[in-house]
Amino acid sequence: MKERQHLFNGYSVTGEMFDLYLAMQNLNRATIKYAADRIQTGMNLSDIKEMCENYLLQNGADSFWYWDIGAFLFAGEETTISISGKEYKVADKKIQENDIITIDLSPQKNHIWGDYARTLVFEGGVLCHKTDTIKNDEWRNGLQMEEYLHNTLIDVVTPDMTFEELYHYMNALIAELGFLNMDFLGNLGHSIEKNKNDRIYIEKGNHKKLSDVKMFTFEPHISIPNSKYGYKREDIYYFDRGKLIPL
Repeated sequence: MKERQHLFNGYSVTGEMFDLYLAMQNLNRATIKYAADRIQTGMNLSDIKEMCENYLLQNGADSFWYWDIGAFLFAGEETTISISGKEYKVADKKIQENDIITIDLSPQKNHIWGDYARTLVFEGGVLCHKTDTIKNDEWRNGLQMEEYLHNTLIDVVTPDMTFEELYHYMNALIAELGFLNMDFLGNLGHSIEKNKNDRIYIEKGNHKKLSDVKMFTFEPHISIPNSKYGYKREDIYYFDRGKLIPL
């Protein structure tokens, strides 16, 4: 029987490999849900980090591709922080009754990556499952802006668009709508590889086409001027017959 094939931006990928990429992203989604259902007021970020990493390893990941860290966590005023994983240390910080938490996951299996981030909002000690139910205007607007940027990505991106063109388009949109790009390098995502040092970025000067790579992340880390809080949403995307699809 002929093995199933998928095309990532014109690259032929076996069905088994496609399933593994998808499995890593599904694992990330499950991990966020698992953590969100268990995070409580007073929990320490280090405990939540350990909980997420244990869940990843127990449910399909064999290791973590980004500096051997499976879960990066930031809460409250530290959600604006953007640093390299090489320098990251989880803060000695406890979750408050009204709090904002970013969880960024990087599992892998057989060098096939997952890459996924979400910012969660807790009000009155309870997770806000729907963005439009968040009472804090600033937090609600930040998460709605993240959703808008990802929806806009799908609407405007074409296979011929370059990484630099996407960088300029999205950064102009972020600024136009009153937000700031908080990424420490100013980029908005990267290609999916098997070695983290091989990544290319959504950044100024990168003239490669988006369709020159199998897959790429879109992960705007944003805030508003003079705010204590930041927001992040990350997904992996690929082209299927010219249409951008989230993995």
